[in-house]
Amino acid sequence: MSDPVAELLTTLDLETLELNLFRGRSDYTAWQRVFGGQVIGQALMAACRTVENRMPHSLHGYFILPGDSKLPIVYEVERVRDGRSFSTRRVKAIQRGQTIFTLSASFQSEEGGFEHFVPMPDVPMPEDLPSGDQTGVQVAPRMPPSVQQYFARKRPIELRPVDVTRYVSREPRDPVFRMWIRATAPLPDDPIIHRCVLAYASDIALLDSALVAHGRSVFDPEIQAASLDHALWFHRPFKADEWLLYAHDSPSSGGARGFSRGSVFTRDGVLVASVAQEGLIRPRTAKVPAD
Repeated sequence: MSDPVAELLTTLDLETLELNLFRGRSDYTAWQRVFGGQVIGQALMAACRTVENRMPHSLHGYFILPGDSKLPIVYEVERVRDGRSFSTRRVKAIQRGQTIFTLSASFQSEEGGFEHFVPMPDVPMPEDLPSGDQTGVQVAPRMPPSVQQYFARKRPIELRPVDVTRYVSREPRDPVFRMWIRATAPLPDDPIIHRCVLAYASDIALLDSALVAHGRSVFDPEIQAASLDHALWFHRPFKADEWLLYAHDSPSSGGARGFSRGSVFTRDGVLVASVAQEGLIRPRTAKVPAD
């Protein structure tokens, strides 16, 4: 049986082709399109390979074209600047000679400063929630087939949603969604690995929170959904193989786009990362404007 975490680590372990040039393989998937979190994680890893003694503290990316999961992805890194405290990198992800994703990342030398963070939402702890397997058994008969398949798959990131009823109901509700996440097996001690794994996981279910207010989900066959851009800020050290609360909310949707935010907390309530994303959430019956 395959080990999903080992496969994820292999996916993040890019091949060096030349100075500033790397190649990554794709996750195995039944879908032809590459998972957005994979491209984010690999692009961040490519940038990290060109920076010494500094950790990434933020990234901003744009999804330009769908990636083909059958093909490798080439990552070209531009070393924009290395200052006294910060380094800046730009990364292009390329398939068939076309840019499918761009990323800008900033790195900082470690230093102290003012400290504050917002409190973690009051939610049940992960051990008080059903596991992914238990969730599937309890609610699978009421879930759409696509959602059943998602929870049945072996994945490198374990998910424990605080409330799974949104997947079995079309009742509109407050645009908030919270879940506990962690790698399903121990990770190496390298903090860059933990940040790249969280970058990978940060694309999971985030756009879906924009559809909660409309009683829909990205699994709905009537919805065309795709990430358009993605931003991630790392505030403090963390372990991606320990439970993290990923708390989503969506302040706005409109123009066939949904905007979602995410806050990532350790189980003892420390805010370690923040995420923002805008994505396409278009009803498939909608008329698409011509380019």
